[in-house]
Amino acid sequence: MKFTRTEIPDVIIAEPMVFEDERGYFAETFRLDQLEAFTGNTYNFCQDNESKSSFGVLRGLHYQLPPFAQTKLVRVIKGKVLDVAVDIRKGSPTFGKHVSVELSETDKRQLLVPRGFAHGFVVLSEAAIFSYKVDNYYSPESERGIIYNDSELNIDWKIETKDIQVSPKDQIAPSFKEADYFT
Repeated sequence: MKFTRTEIPDVIIAEPMVFEDERGYFAETFRLDQLEAFTGNTYNFCQDNESKSSFGVLRGLHYQLPPFAQTKLVRVIKGKVLDVAVDIRKGSPTFGKHVSVELSETDKRQLLVPRGFAHGFVVLSEAAIFSYKVDNYYSPESERGIIYNDSELNIDWKIETKDIQVSPKDQIAPSFKEADYFT
């Protein structure tokens, strides 16, 4: 696997080696040893999640507070999304900044979103199947969110506002200024 740090160095793009021929392809999509060697961190991925969404569905910006904070390793199995990670670590030099990366079934890239980041994605294709590993279990009591269209974050979701579909819960998420941060 090839790993690349983004503008926020803790958010990492992982690109598997893909071997294609007339029959199709083979890709090794996850190697814990290589990820840990690159980041210098250890991970205990314990839960895999998958969602299917149609064009314009925006899920996020979500995170869980400690002690249930999660690192996520996300990828697209079918379709294309714009994936966003927002640094909500108070005191971090990149606090309040975000990284946006397109992920697709074609490029097979993945994004490592560490603890201390809010995460969301919007579907850019007709539909998308989105998969991710997490290193902590889901905890409804610890779940938090930030409104996707926060003016301070100023995220360009790459689609028309009229096309964005958001859940009722995400529509009433607090602003970035009102959010619970990591300290």
